Amino acid sequence: MSGQLHHAILGAGGVGGLIGACVARSGAPVTMVVRRESLATYPEQLQLESPFGNFGVPVGRAAEVPPCDVLWLTVKATQLDAALSAITHPASVGAIVPLLNGIDHIALLRGKHGACKVIAATIAVESERVAPGHIIHRSPFARLSVSSKGQALLGSTLEQLQKLGFECRFVDHEPTLMWTKLIFLAAFALTTTASGETTGFIISDPKWRQLGLGVMREASAVAIAEGARIDVDAMIAGVMKMPGNMRSSMQKDVEQGKPPELDAIAGPIVRGAQKHGINVPATKELVAVVEQKAGMALHQRA
Repeated sequence: MSGQLHHAILGAGGVGGLIGACVARSGAPVTMVVRRESLATYPEQLQLESPFGNFGVPVGRAAEVPPCDVLWLTVKATQLDAALSAITHPASVGAIVPLLNGIDHIALLRGKHGACKVIAATIAVESERVAPGHIIHRSPFARLSVSSKGQALLGSTLEQLQKLGFECRFVDHEPTLMWTKLIFLAAFALTTTASGETTGFIISDPKWRQLGLGVMREASAVAIAEGARIDVDAMIAGVMKMPGNMRSSMQKDVEQGKPPELDAIAGPIVRGAQKHGINVPATKELVAVVEQKAGMALHQRA
């Protein structure tokens, strides 16, 4: 293990479990940070079912973030404030790599832990925890994009992930990095959640396809006003080639009666539109539908 970075994963769900399992598979030490009440029963191995292979890999477990070179922050945006209490000794954490949905968390984390410590990054994947330590990676891809600021530290880690099947890249321009993910995610999450359908239905149905493309164009206009470099037509062409069976995490949260990450995903678009005087009717229409569905689901669960 000499010379290997020590990785900690704060957020042991679908994304955190996938990152943890694959980094551990490459030979690096990994510690999963879980709730204190879950620590005694959390398994000593992560089990991953993935297009990249099915395997189990041993990991460490802790209720607080241990001294580490890299902390992958993979909680839901709605759980961020509570999760940060697990970072009890910030000085012992080398770098924080957040893989949360949205954009606003970057400024929040840098305000708490310093601009130099937080490396902006995004992931595009459908991955789900079906039981503690048991992860099913459902999408045929996992695309990890990281700010070039992290290349010296994370270059060898991303090389190992690529060998397993990840698509990895370093991006020089941070606004472009973050907004590129959000433009896609907002359209994907809002349409699938509002409709209750998969990507294949959205793409094939004229009404839902138009709404989804409307969100992408609206979000792109806001992103460009915020300084991002966006080719929305190229992004739309990529979306049209997506697998037809994908479902968003927001959709699953609403179906399970959990609070959706609506503010993290749609909030930057709506607030940015107001700031720059941009109309975003498709985004607002879908937000209203999701708000209604989420309110009903939460009420029924209660």
